[in-house]
Amino acid sequence: MEPVERVLNNLDWITAIIFGSILFMVIAKNLFYNRFLNFIILPFNNKYIFMYNKKDKLLNGFHIFFTLFQLLNLSLFIYLASNILSNSESDLYPMAFLAILGFLFLFLFGKILLQMGNGFVFNNTKIITEFIFKKLSYLNYSSIIMLVANTVLTYVFKDSKIVLFVCIFLIVLVNVIGWITIIKNYQKLISGYFFYFILYLCALEIAPFVIIANYLKD
Repeated sequence: MEPVERVLNNLDWITAIIFGSILFMVIAKNLFYNRFLNFIILPFNNKYIFMYNKKDKLLNGFHIFFTLFQLLNLSLFIYLASNILSNSESDLYPMAFLAILGFLFLFLFGKILLQMGNGFVFNNTKIITEFIFKKLSYLNYSSIIMLVANTVLTYVFKDSKIVLFVCIFLIVLVNVIGWITIIKNYQKLISGYFFYFILYLCALEIAPFVIIANYLKD
């Protein structure tokens, strides 16, 4: 019997990223158990938003841990999706992941600073803070789907486009539910500033997805 050479990609760094993100979620659950129970049913029940929208918003420990959880999983999901859609045969390369993570970190917090600055200038900081909290809560929730997707795409159905597209659909669905809820809550405010709202959507919400889609296609 002739020996068959079997080459295994080094997945140690991906395992570390997945484990690290899970650690953030476990810490958030253990330190803020009741808040976690309300958060886990967010797309089906707005209790989490109503309970925590008026206090302990963006700087709450639970929110910070889950935002870090989201950044890690979203970066890894974009990295894996890029490899799958480009049919890349190259070895897994952690520097590309770090570049994506750095970009998302700078973009997210840069956008938050711009929005908070806008709230300060126009004296509506309270409304802007509530808006950011609600939007990030749904994005953070969708990162749980990203964690499942990252795990399945790495260890179970590697390079599966079916799994990838199903997960993209679920991620978009959760965030669309969030946007519908936000628009309903702020429909009077949006109607008064409809033109600026459309500019905001195009510049800070839709444009990033267009950039990411172009990156995945390249």
